[in-house]
Amino acid sequence: MTGDDGRRWFLTVADLSDKPHCGPDIPSARLGLRRAMNTAYALRALPFVVPPLRTADGATVVALGERYGVSVFPFTPGTPGRFGEPRTATERRLGLDMLATLHSAPAPPDIPPYRPDIPGRATLDAALSETGTPWDGGPYAEPARALIARHAPALHAVTAAFDRHAARPVGAPVVTHGEPHPGNVLRDGERRLLVDWDTTALAPPERDLWLVTDDPADLAHYARATGRTPDPDAMAFHRLRWALDDTAAFLTWFRAPHTEDPDTAEAWAGLTTTVARLAA
Repeated sequence: MTGDDGRRWFLTVADLSDKPHCGPDIPSARLGLRRAMNTAYALRALPFVVPPLRTADGATVVALGERYGVSVFPFTPGTPGRFGEPRTATERRLGLDMLATLHSAPAPPDIPPYRPDIPGRATLDAALSETGTPWDGGPYAEPARALIARHAPALHAVTAAFDRHAARPVGAPVVTHGEPHPGNVLRDGERRLLVDWDTTALAPPERDLWLVTDDPADLAHYARATGRTPDPDAMAFHRLRWALDDTAAFLTWFRAPHTEDPDTAEAWAGLTTTVARLAA
């Protein structure tokens, strides 16, 4: 988007019905998204934060009807990565340096609270308990049911392990981004920028770290920068949480009405890969 003065902007429209990490319903999601964008704005002094603009009355999110929320950002040059792509040692260190600075920053007053639960947990539990009756949402419904039925014992064990870990006390929380994977990093020469702050929360640092590296030398570099040694069990927990959340999202898709198209084919590949990883 280009203004009359030639300046360029980047506009995002969030579907609040598809933001379960922000809240279980649209009013809660609207509040959660507003708090997240307010947090990004409050962190604007950090050199890698791309914050939203504010309206004349200070809003970082503007309602677009009942279901959507709009935020505007300054257009920032750079090349984004891709989710899941391997990181070089240099990219890992640059990512950890950003996180070390973020995790050491004072928490803004409006930062959302951390939720260790799985947003789609009800769907996941329902799917595990209903493998004995047909699923009729569309072409991937029955294959999804068969997949879950085949791996049900392992998935029950995994969710039980998740619940046990979620009940443990955690150490002092820090400001986390939530999704610092390569797809949310802009590269501009030697400069790296973090975008997409809607999952920011006050949480254990391992919530971010597992998405960057599990290399002991890298984690020792982070520990020297912050004075905090990452907990391998906490990193494993957050990796597991991500996989279970993905599984729940895919099952929500396939248990609802859907058709055969490139998106559902890609989602099916994602579900089979994620379930196989969980079962292992």
